[in-house]
Amino acid sequence: MKGRRVRVAGLVLGVAAAALALSGCAQVRYLTQAAGGQLDLLRRARPVEAALADPTTPPEVRRKLQLASDVRAFAVAPEAAGGLGLPDHGSFLKFVDVGRPFVVWNVFSAPEFSVTLDTSCFPVAGCVGYRGYFAEADARAYAQERRAAGRDVSVGGVSAYSTLGYLNDPLLSTMLAYPDATLIRTVIHELAHPALYVPGDTVFNESYATAVEEEGMRRWLAAHGTPELGEQDRAAQERQSGFETLLLSGRARLEALYARPDLPDTERRTQKAALLADLNARYATLKDSWGGYAGYDAYFARGVNNASLGAVAAYATMVPDFQALLARVGGHLPAFTEGARVCAQRPQPDRAACLRGTG
Repeated sequence: MKGRRVRVAGLVLGVAAAALALSGCAQVRYLTQAAGGQLDLLRRARPVEAALADPTTPPEVRRKLQLASDVRAFAVAPEAAGGLGLPDHGSFLKFVDVGRPFVVWNVFSAPEFSVTLDTSCFPVAGCVGYRGYFAEADARAYAQERRAAGRDVSVGGVSAYSTLGYLNDPLLSTMLAYPDATLIRTVIHELAHPALYVPGDTVFNESYATAVEEEGMRRWLAAHGTPELGEQDRAAQERQSGFETLLLSGRARLEALYARPDLPDTERRTQKAALLADLNARYATLKDSWGGYAGYDAYFARGVNNASLGAVAAYATMVPDFQALLARVGGHLPAFTEGARVCAQRPQPDRAACLRGTG
């Protein structure tokens, strides 16, 4: 295990060293905190079996750990054995109690009159529209820098993420706060990311992982589900769909406002404030239809603006294209992934047609 830790440190800190040549010391400071935070999690992680056997592990934590472990085994088992056939990179075999409500805080920023996120570019991952910090204070400090530069800023906590198979990601205590249906989907989704990742194409990557998640959840429910779990999943997906539709509508209305060349900035600000207020009101109406569910309140509590709406891009827009490919290969997930990898080699505008088999 000591040798593995040395290789892990070399990988992450090597990325920081590459960033020094590309972007200077500020980039290295950012990536060094990312490396330190990741290595801290790896150092504190222990085998899931040990956590399950520990008499001090709370019963609900033990139950969720067993569920996540069962889903992991299902995801990496060959299709012939009833699994999904995802590659086994050693993730989710260990567990770490993060000791805080979120594992990472992401900072999103955007111009005053645009919902296009500011991006940061890194080796391996490519360009992404956020910066993640393992310490909330660091995230808040960076957010303040962006505000001082005149940007709209949003800071949001993250409960799970993938290192794309470069590290053996542990199960996180923050993931266990999810309801069972969401935990099952999250484990499948994050295990899908290392199977196929295209630097700089978030929509392709997220749509791929979501398509695997959808198919994986369907198969899990068929093999291991209960009526209660199925209903929990249906209700959660319905709420998520309504929430995303609301935000994408608000984002589109702002984009239309910002595209008007006839408006002075003072009028843009006035209309922007009105549109955001209306979005808050429409959320209150939507929430009333959920019978008291308040799981999305935190999003609105931190303030809706260009940055928060920019972060809600239509990341699943290519899911139907991926599902078309899955149908063409008879539902065989390894063949599906290989076909998607072939399409990923096409220029970005041609990838959807390739998935559909029309280009």
